[in-house]
Amino acid sequence: MALTADRNTPMRDGDLIEPPVATGVAIKSGSLVAANATGFATPGAAATTLTYLGRAEEAVDNTLGADGAVTVKVRRKKAFKFANSATDAVTQASLGKACYIEDDQTVAATNGTGTLSAAGTVIGIDTDGVWVE
Repeated sequence: MALTADRNTPMRDGDLIEPPVATGVAIKSGSLVAANATGFATPGAAATTLTYLGRAEEAVDNTLGADGAVTVKVRRKKAFKFANSATDAVTQASLGKACYIEDDQTVAATNGTGTLSAAGTVIGIDTDGVWVE
């Protein structure tokens, strides 16, 4: 139903979020974090069901907890330098294009013939890594 009067719409900053963590995982500080198919934070991995979230700002261990037993601080809306794949390297030709999650610190140039989830947009390539936004 459309508004018929002004609305005081709540807001919050989306740069730092605290998603609940999936059961059975530990997330390292500085790692690439994704949401799994059920919406819980998990370390980046070679999978087709992940949604890139950003970089972990802290280490958390939920290896013995249930889904959501702990949360993790994740920084978003920035560019982070992740390692470049040794087998499917991101090159200058990838600038402005999507790259893909290989693991919790590495991105690849392609989706690995449909086996990897998108990480974000390549905004720079250095000799020691790939800047992903």
